[in-house]
Amino acid sequence: MGMKLSQRLVIGYIQTKFKVIAAVSKQKAAEQAFELFCTPYQKSKAAIPASFAAANALHFKLEGTKVLGWEFLPGSSTPLKTILILHGFGSAAYKFQNFIKPLTAKGYRVLAFDAPAHGSSQGKKVNAVLYSQMILAIAERYGMPDGYIAHSFGGIALSLALEQVPQKPNTRIAFIAPATETSTAVAQAFTMLKLNDPEVQAAFHKIIFNLSGRPTEWFSIRRALPHIDAEILWVHDEDDDITPLSDVLKIKKDNPPNINFVITKGLGHRRIYHDAAVKKQVVEFL
Repeated sequence: MGMKLSQRLVIGYIQTKFKVIAAVSKQKAAEQAFELFCTPYQKSKAAIPASFAAANALHFKLEGTKVLGWEFLPGSSTPLKTILILHGFGSAAYKFQNFIKPLTAKGYRVLAFDAPAHGSSQGKKVNAVLYSQMILAIAERYGMPDGYIAHSFGGIALSLALEQVPQKPNTRIAFIAPATETSTAVAQAFTMLKLNDPEVQAAFHKIIFNLSGRPTEWFSIRRALPHIDAEILWVHDEDDDITPLSDVLKIKKDNPPNINFVITKGLGHRRIYHDAAVKKQVVEFL
């Protein structure tokens, strides 16, 4: 599947823009690249599905940004478990609507939130630290979940959040194509922007360090995993061009006893969570 002409033109324009900025100031080029890295390309304009309109609407402020979410309750009984759904970069909670009915049918309460700068939530920018703070704020306000479904960027944010707090006993995490290594995402951004100037790249990494007090490679699921006490189902596709399987295979080689890896083929990065077999496996695991 090729890129649409409009996308190619936009990327071409951005690459040229960065070339011009970098010629003037490498620091400015790094700052603007980081800004772009934290800005979702486009907020999802789709209408909220009826199932979401019928749910309990939740909201709270996170560093002055209004974050919106939904609570889905099972029919009659007291919920057996709470599951939190965490979407990826440029996505939204409603894209996981197909998981909700099967989970509430199991007697579970389901929480789903739009990260800052996504879906119905406010904000223009997001980063892994802010997303992880949102997860901790949800746990504090609405109770620590028993299980999680985390796709892509939601996966790295979840791992950063959970390594900071004690988990409930028997916590379960379903990682679906999680963003395993931030350094990989940054390298992909450099490639896309044609930012191969080592000085610009060094300045970019320094921005991350100055903001967080941590180097880029610290933002890693592999690094965080030993501090997470949970049973994990990790579903990843061979043909994922966003969060490459090569990063995941390093963890698989570590052979962690608490992770069951399921490697799919032909689903890529986004189709994977819409796949009926994947959905069934995730719901059964939780």
